[in-house]
Amino acid sequence: MSTNRSMLGIFDGVDTAVQAIEQLRAAGLKRLTVFSPAPDHELEHALHEGKSPVRLFTLVGGLTGTATGFALPTWTSLDWPLVTGGKPIISMPAWVIIAFELTVLFGALSTVLGLFILNRWPHRKPLIVYDASFSMDRYGIELEPPPGREAEARTLMEGAGAVEVRVAMREVSGAV
Repeated sequence: MSTNRSMLGIFDGVDTAVQAIEQLRAAGLKRLTVFSPAPDHELEHALHEGKSPVRLFTLVGGLTGTATGFALPTWTSLDWPLVTGGKPIISMPAWVIIAFELTVLFGALSTVLGLFILNRWPHRKPLIVYDASFSMDRYGIELEPPPGREAEARTLMEGAGAVEVRVAMREVSGAV
């Protein structure tokens, strides 16, 4: 376990929070966590977040489900052939339903697994500094400034219109 200094800025409005995010990113401070009472597209644009990698977990899971949905009945039919009326032993059209169902099942399960892996759940200890006002009317920006840049980060947040800037120590588990 190690301890990191975390800085939390509290803002009254979305405009001041967006301005602070842009100033912090321009200064090279990019490890930001933003708290808001409701989803806001302006915050998303300011953070420049890319597409989520969870979709790759879903794709791999879905393709695995499709392959399993065709391979399992094929293997079963070849292992225990049942010749009926001269029909082929391997009949793909009948297995499309099984393949579809396993595609949906494996895709959904791998999506949940991807969420757990990428969010590093379960946490044994809380990793964030949180304020209850973020669920009502305020916006928050948490960052971990590199050593020696704490004063610069505080100045940038206060210059952007932060109502309050707090510094907190937090314990970080080894799985960060």
